Amino acid sequence: MGKSQMIVVAVIIAIGLYLSGWALGHAIIEVKNKDRVVSVKGLAEKEVSADMVIWPLTYKEIGNDLVSIYTTVNQKNSTIINFLKKNGITDNEITTSAPQIIDMEADRYSNNRVPYRYNVTSVVTVTSTQVDKVRELMYRQTDLLKQGIAISVGDYQYRPQFMFTKLNDIKPEMIEQATKNARNAAVKFAKDSESELGKIKTAYQGQFSIDDRDANTPYIKKVRVVTTVDYYLKD
Repeated sequence: MGKSQMIVVAVIIAIGLYLSGWALGHAIIEVKNKDRVVSVKGLAEKEVSADMVIWPLTYKEIGNDLVSIYTTVNQKNSTIINFLKKNGITDNEITTSAPQIIDMEADRYSNNRVPYRYNVTSVVTVTSTQVDKVRELMYRQTDLLKQGIAISVGDYQYRPQFMFTKLNDIKPEMIEQATKNARNAAVKFAKDSESELGKIKTAYQGQFSIDDRDANTPYIKKVRVVTTVDYYLKD
């Protein structure tokens, strides 16, 4: 092959590579245009009232005679149970736990200077769907104090728990609202970008969360869910 022929072949190859690169570049752009997607999130929130409560009524007894302490604990448990039953709490809503005993002399962290040997904690637990009734009785704990029973408060381990158990009843409505809010955001984005909203590419339902509305009203819950939806955009 002569020199002039080699030059012609080289030019042809160079032009071919250029045209291939030009076509490939435009193909990538077209794919990107076809796959233009906007990802949006839709939030739905709802306030609900707790429909179940767990209320531990906790008190302590101290002393040196374990038998005497047990007798006192049994008497006070009976007093608490009578108080509850007289005010509308049923037997199957009441549970009495075995007393928790700390022997101060056997406690290696104790300085042995306390004037008593035993520290006993007793817990009577109410588990009920009568949330308003139980809340009312919480405010009436002074009735037990008048009978010599000081219910412990402030111990995180024994704090009342308010729960919402009917999440399945409100899930469909909340998912629908979250999806609607996501679509509204997507429509606005498409309009602002001078595009049209296409079909859904993918959708993800987030986890539902149930939290206290605030620290002062744990019996009012805030249910929350976030839905993520990817939409195609089109010109």
